Amino acid sequence: MTTTAGADWHAWQQSWDRQQEWYLPDREERFRVMLDMVEALVGPEPRVLDLACGTGSITARLLERFPKAVSTGVDLDPALLAIAEGTFAGDDRVALVTADLKDPEWTTLLPYDSYDAVLTATALHWLHTEPLAALYCRIADIVRDGGVFMNADHMIDETTPRINAADRAQRHARMDRAKDAGVLDWAGWWELAAQDPVLAGPTARRFEIYGEHAEGDTPSADWHARVLRESGFAEARPVWRSPSDALVLALK
Repeated sequence: MTTTAGADWHAWQQSWDRQQEWYLPDREERFRVMLDMVEALVGPEPRVLDLACGTGSITARLLERFPKAVSTGVDLDPALLAIAEGTFAGDDRVALVTADLKDPEWTTLLPYDSYDAVLTATALHWLHTEPLAALYCRIADIVRDGGVFMNADHMIDETTPRINAADRAQRHARMDRAKDAGVLDWAGWWELAAQDPVLAGPTARRFEIYGEHAEGDTPSADWHARVLRESGFAEARPVWRSPSDALVLALK
């Protein structure tokens, strides 16, 4: 990876993806299902809000599959947004917005009043259930009638503790083997970012904002579907599952 002043944004983007795949080996599958449902419900030229966009992983896959789509990425993390800004520089299909999703006025910073689809992945577990429920109400306000919201994240079913424990043990054994083979984990990736001349400053600011890692909640997929319906969506249910994660889709 390039770690000079002329940062190799593509390399940083790929490195982030590999680090995330260490935790989520089926990450691409959930993205595929997400984009399948975007096409099925709102068509191949959607206006998308990439919520808690990070480096822009969803936006990159969206534009590769749907070249006529447009995307607004919103996040608060200055380091991940720096990678997104470098990755999509010069692409007029992409706008990036710095905003705190816990701020009730964050939607006023967006370039559009409404979106065909709001998409997010492995991000909202940083929030506790009360602010997450409030966020879902704000999302319902900006999704157009007939539009969709999708959240792929950790959604634990606490009614199956033995199944959960077996899955957790198997996942951690696989992760340990991969780490022994040299795969970067979360902490290792951020250590590398902190050493980069371009990302060192944004990375320091990022840890001032978030600390080491925010401790949110991981309610079940049923909780997400219920709260999304209570927030103003007509239909909501999981459209993909793994033993520990789910992709919940809500239709306005």
